[in-house]
Amino acid sequence: MTSAVRHLTETGLLGKFYIDGEWRKPIGSATAVVVNPATERPIAEVALGSDEDVDRAVAAAERAFAGWSCKPAAERAALLDRIHGLILERLELFAQALTSEMGAAITYARRAQVPLAAEHIRVARDNLATYSFITPRGSTAIMREAIGVCGLITPWNFPINQVMCKVVPALAAGCTMVLKPSEISPLSALIIAEILHDAGVPAGVFNLVNGDGAHTGHALASHRDVDMVSFTGSTRGGIAVAKAAADTVKRVAQELGGKSPNIVLDDADLQKAVVRGVMHMMQNTGQSCNAPSRMFVPKAKHDQAAQFAKSAAESVKVGDPFAEGTTMGPVVSDVQFNKIQGLIKKGIDEGATLVTGGLGRPEGLNRGYYVRPTIFANVTNDMTIAREEIFGPVGTVIEFETDEQAVELANDSRYGLAATVWTTSLTRAHKVAQALEVGAVGVNCWSPLDANLPWGGLKTSGIGREGGISGALAYTEEKVITVLLP
Repeated sequence: MTSAVRHLTETGLLGKFYIDGEWRKPIGSATAVVVNPATERPIAEVALGSDEDVDRAVAAAERAFAGWSCKPAAERAALLDRIHGLILERLELFAQALTSEMGAAITYARRAQVPLAAEHIRVARDNLATYSFITPRGSTAIMREAIGVCGLITPWNFPINQVMCKVVPALAAGCTMVLKPSEISPLSALIIAEILHDAGVPAGVFNLVNGDGAHTGHALASHRDVDMVSFTGSTRGGIAVAKAAADTVKRVAQELGGKSPNIVLDDADLQKAVVRGVMHMMQNTGQSCNAPSRMFVPKAKHDQAAQFAKSAAESVKVGDPFAEGTTMGPVVSDVQFNKIQGLIKKGIDEGATLVTGGLGRPEGLNRGYYVRPTIFANVTNDMTIAREEIFGPVGTVIEFETDEQAVELANDSRYGLAATVWTTSLTRAHKVAQALEVGAVGVNCWSPLDANLPWGGLKTSGIGREGGISGALAYTEEKVITVLLP
């Protein structure tokens, strides 16, 4: 039993929801088992919320809204400062939770997942010190007001970061909220609720109800007293949330799937670009919406690029995510494992060249949802592995002949989240980057997961932006007040 599971067991929080400033027993009796993906063994059991649980949480948020939304920005910033300190103080507890519930390598959880979540808090706190919610225009004032009660639905792949991407800007804007984290990785969210309580978040401002998407998520997204729903997850899930929200005409913000292109132009350092692309894709076991899983390389350099990709993938150390030397742990669940295996088989059946990896677990790993780091070459843009979001450590190498063709192939996707371009030419960099149909482009680098910058996509990759000022303003409405004195 890890320290995080032990902590939640000893405090009695596993079977409860956080509603109106208190830990409460659920009304319903449904539960979900949390499985350690490295061992395939149950490690905890959490309650699943009913419609009545969601009603209780939304009612608490509605009661708290008037008092919280009128708090001075300085008071909200002070609260965020306390939250920031507590999350850093409990960094190791969070890292242990992440590795236990979704299989992130412990070093990656400590180095990236938890610090990035903390950074969102710091940025929101600092922005509150400088941002004015009132903009004068002569006799008119444009005001930014908190939108109201927000339903926040978060995924399992970056549990702490994605929760903070929503909770923190909502708090900063003056909103109240109900959070439904993924039922696959709910442990870290319970610790977040504990931290918010310890930091002094007023009763009803933040509420947590665990549950699945089909029932609890639907109840939250369709609730008549929820003014906005913010969802991060699959495109399929985003469509379901939008439909559920439509009848009440509430605002919907979504950060959805991706199939990010990684374009290596003919003047780039091929080995550097390919190796860095593969290693970046393998982070978090490929379970990142911005993973650069489609690598486009010049036709004349295709075979050389495939060999560089092979060497990089084979250097990844797959194993026990709690071991310090591990760079890649298991994928999150048996469902995800089977999906990835099916797509790898699809790649083989459709004629792509399997360069390394393939079906089954890595050698020596007989238990756990471990996937072989896999590279396909001679991939064409009509193959399933080039079009579907695999959400696992599987990369494709696709050839092109001209810059224009690279852009055309990259844009031939229903996704539009992020992209990377490798070149030594500033002119070519700007031309290609501006032509790509995505929300963020990195040139000779990755689009930074910088809490100061807006993050989001085009097409079926989402609606709206998270991060920085843009993320906070997503939780506000504009009001125009014009005064003409007699």
